[in-house]
Amino acid sequence: MITGIIMASGFSKRMNRNKLILEFQGIPVIERVIKAIKESNVDNIIMVYREDSIRELGEKSGIETIYNDKAKLGQSQSIKLGIEHAPVGTKGFMFFVGDQPFLSTAVINKLIDVFKEKKYSIVVPEYNGKRGNPVIFSGTLKDELLNIRGDKGGRTIIRRRHDEVKIVSFEESTTGKDIDTWDEYIKWR
Repeated sequence: MITGIIMASGFSKRMNRNKLILEFQGIPVIERVIKAIKESNVDNIIMVYREDSIRELGEKSGIETIYNDKAKLGQSQSIKLGIEHAPVGTKGFMFFVGDQPFLSTAVINKLIDVFKEKKYSIVVPEYNGKRGNPVIFSGTLKDELLNIRGDKGGRTIIRRRHDEVKIVSFEESTTGKDIDTWDEYIKWR
């Protein structure tokens, strides 16, 4: 079982507004991400949110939503909450960011296929030479993930276990693009 965890409780500091609810080609950015995941081979989806507007979009999409009351502690809190609410028997935790509007179901499924080969504990996408999201961590790394602190995500585990990491390359860099600033939003929408 692959549990997809959407980390959607950030503060959009560089954007100065909630970027996840900005319309992107007719629908909110986060809704595009949710749609790509729902159409993929992910077995279970959990979205960790901070604002009610995000929760409402998750509920509208029929996915589980978990409130992050410690979002100020960084991305690690979203990781922990997602893992703690994942079903027993989860073999892989697939972490998504909410601001990746070009993410495709095909990319998600390719990463899952590589993970299911059971050769690697961590599967990381690389878009035109740049590492990105979503990343899959084996359920065997659950305790390490639960010990992450701050806003680093799983990068420290990836560095420490570099020999257990499979990089999956995608030539299309747009697919991995996340939207962090207003100028990027204007450019890409």
